Amino acid sequence: MPPTPAPRPPCRRSVTARLTVALLTVLPFAGCAAPPERRVAVPVAPPAPVVPPTTPPTALAVLPTLSSTAVPTTPGPTVAAVAVACAGRPSTDRVIGLLRGDVLPRSVSVRAVTGPLCADGWQYTVLAVSGHEELQAVTRGEPGALVLVTAGTDVCSIEVKATAPPAIRTLACEAGAGAPPGA
Repeated sequence: MPPTPAPRPPCRRSVTARLTVALLTVLPFAGCAAPPERRVAVPVAPPAPVVPPTTPPTALAVLPTLSSTAVPTTPGPTVAAVAVACAGRPSTDRVIGLLRGDVLPRSVSVRAVTGPLCADGWQYTVLAVSGHEELQAVTRGEPGALVLVTAGTDVCSIEVKATAPPAIRTLACEAGAGAPPGA
């Protein structure tokens, strides 16, 4: 039997090679990143207290005016800025008919002083009632399906303020009873 060779001492080269490979693998991740940004302390002033103005602003915004030949570029719903005569749709008799029995006695004489004036499906009418104060009426809808919104000496109701077109709201809330239409 041949003699058994003596165990070999571990090879230095293989250990060195392993360490080299390990270091080469780890070194790219060990602190080679970009340096952190320098932070500079900037003094910050406390916010100034908000003080409401004691007097209202005096300058008013001026809106540009369009020439009569200018055409709006974006179509949209129209909101009537002016109430116009309803041209019989609805008729004064139709408005008075809505009021007879509930608001007006059937025996009184009634005639229109102003209107009906129309704007965006709403109507405003001022009526002279014999033996009583003038009566204002706000209605809306098509002549065949007219609905009484409110009637009386003061027709500036919450519904009128909230949902009526600007022209009707102006007549009902800013013009006095029997005053010429201002919208």
